[in-house]
Amino acid sequence: MGGNSKTIVWFRRDLRVEDNPALAAAARDGSVFPVYIWCPKEEGQFYPGRVSRWWLKQSLAHLEKSLRSLGAELVLIEAQSTLSALLDCVDAIGATKVVYNNLYDPISLVRDHNIKQTLVELGISVQSYNGDLLYEPWEVYDDEGNAFTTFDAYWDKCLEMQLEPVSHLPPWQLVPAAGAVQNCSIEDLGLEKESEKSSNALLGRGWSPGWSNADKALSEFVEHHLLDYSKDRLKVWGNSTSLLSPYLHFGELSVRKVFHCVRLKQILWVREENTTGDESAALFLRSIGLREYSRYICFNYPFTHERSLLSSLKHFPWRADHALFKTWRQGRTGYPLVDAGMRELWATGWIHNKIRVIVSSFCVKFLLLPWQWGMKYFWDTLLDADLESDILGWQYISGSLPDGHELEFLDSPQVQGLNCDQEGEYVRHWLPELARVPNEWIHHPWDAPLAVLKSAGVELGLNYPNPVVDIESARDRLTDAISIMREIELASRVKNSNGTNEEVVDNANSVEDLDIPKVVLKGRTFCPTSSSNDQNVPSVQNLKNELLNRKRPKYKDDEMVLQNELPNCEDMVRKSRMDDDLSSTAESSSAKKQATSSINSFTVPSYSASPNSAMEQSSSKYGFSYMGWCVVLIWWSGFERILHSGFVGMRVSNGATDDSMSVQNSVEVRGEMEYVCMVSKNGQSPLDCSKGAHSIGGILSFLEKFYVVDETSLQDSTLCVGGKLANPV
Repeated sequence: MGGNSKTIVWFRRDLRVEDNPALAAAARDGSVFPVYIWCPKEEGQFYPGRVSRWWLKQSLAHLEKSLRSLGAELVLIEAQSTLSALLDCVDAIGATKVVYNNLYDPISLVRDHNIKQTLVELGISVQSYNGDLLYEPWEVYDDEGNAFTTFDAYWDKCLEMQLEPVSHLPPWQLVPAAGAVQNCSIEDLGLEKESEKSSNALLGRGWSPGWSNADKALSEFVEHHLLDYSKDRLKVWGNSTSLLSPYLHFGELSVRKVFHCVRLKQILWVREENTTGDESAALFLRSIGLREYSRYICFNYPFTHERSLLSSLKHFPWRADHALFKTWRQGRTGYPLVDAGMRELWATGWIHNKIRVIVSSFCVKFLLLPWQWGMKYFWDTLLDADLESDILGWQYISGSLPDGHELEFLDSPQVQGLNCDQEGEYVRHWLPELARVPNEWIHHPWDAPLAVLKSAGVELGLNYPNPVVDIESARDRLTDAISIMREIELASRVKNSNGTNEEVVDNANSVEDLDIPKVVLKGRTFCPTSSSNDQNVPSVQNLKNELLNRKRPKYKDDEMVLQNELPNCEDMVRKSRMDDDLSSTAESSSAKKQATSSINSFTVPSYSASPNSAMEQSSSKYGFSYMGWCVVLIWWSGFERILHSGFVGMRVSNGATDDSMSVQNSVEVRGEMEYVCMVSKNGQSPLDCSKGAHSIGGILSFLEKFYVVDETSLQDSTLCVGGKLANPV
């Protein structure tokens, strides 16, 4: 506390005083002004659900008390704009600095970037820290500098890295910054509606939010339950897991502390040759790794909350069946294990991870409902609702990840029930109408003799539903849907390779197109992350040269040249190929790999000529049209290197390339990739329509920020169409 600065500490999902990098930094620099801003308008479709808001309310009360004991008051603000609220705080106390801990969901990435940009322009110092992860997403990459697309490879790399030691002690004292701002009480934030209080009262019996309670929960788990985690974790009945996920989501518990505590136990057990303990610790750390990976995926592929990571899934014929969706939500599918899970979710806001996998798989593969529907319902109802983790889970179960569940693989709820609830305790608790059904039939009552059902008081179709679809029919429907998906994908690739204009149906329905039911939608607004110029990320203090998760070659601004001549070259030989970003590390079957081809890629001629001869080549070598786009190659260093993207998509009136070209202030989305609209005039400086930069340097700066360079691709002739944002940084 040797500094004199007045620092605003912007709390979000880091509601703790222990191991809070932003709070610790502010305390060292001088006086602090802790603030939490509740701005539901900015949450859009991801407005927190009832139980999640209940937890947030309790956690804020706990944090408020803790900060008060250290000498500072937590300022609570309900606002229409987070930026406006922060600016009011800056004016009120004369703040010179704003600090916060990074978040990685798409909405937060956009908001944080815009807020930081505005504050910096006003002369306010802004600093963000890693308070949520073991490693920042841009710190973990493979030997070639590429982002990982499979979990095992990612986690193995993380385990090879050395964690920096951290202090888990909170500041001894905080010096409050003088100043007054319009404050409100926790009740005034409106986190809990009057009609919700009676239901929420039950939550307090089983859960104790707050960072100090999180610390107790961690100690209880590590000392008494971690040893048997390997054999207990698949039990769906009772407290067989750590139950730490809500604490981690709200940042009441430092993931670094969790990792270190478990790792120390593991080292102790290894020395004692306790193989059970070693295995349990490794499995639990792997679950921590999955949480890390969920943020890693969201950071590197910000569209994954709306679209599948594997491009082929956009052709899957999802069924927008609202009646089936309601049946699934209400736990009336006729499959006892699925119904028990959905009823537990609604009643408690919590279900075991194994049950989450089973009910989500049923939603996607039995009912063929869009995975986005299920993900949003989980967000609305889970106590530990976590956007990044939910995205990873639903993409995994729907076959949307390179190392996810095979799309063809159909989990039988009957078989799963026999594996994880052999005695039927879980089903009987949540489905009292089946309480008297014998163990033999508890997971498939439709096969039970009528006499057995009668003695158990069960009449299928009346007090318990018949299955909405039988397993064989579900398997046939899934097989047919996959066949349709592959036929459309093949037709799309054929269309793109032969230059025909035949119409191909594209089932890449957005969440809007699928008409999400109101129970899930709840005032959805357009997500700003579908615009590439918004996909900026928080910066951190120890970042060097903004090198995030990719290697970049060195260059000079005056060595970059943009060729302006863009003739049509539809006769150029084009060949559809596998999406390298995914297939290179995919751990899936050959059938799945065949279904992941990108329709937006092909091969262009190699340019191996010397710099001078390159300039003398035909202009057709530098530009061509593709799917209504005029495309130009970008070269630098004497035309000896090519951007990883190869070229930038350009949109001009009527496809013409003349002196009348004008900037198109928009960003086009093609499949899974983003395309940046850029034009130039008479070979002069290109215009960056997203930043308004009218210079070569401006464009180069933009490309350095959004376009990654893969040095290996400089040696071949395979380039991708139109500024592919494979890993926006």
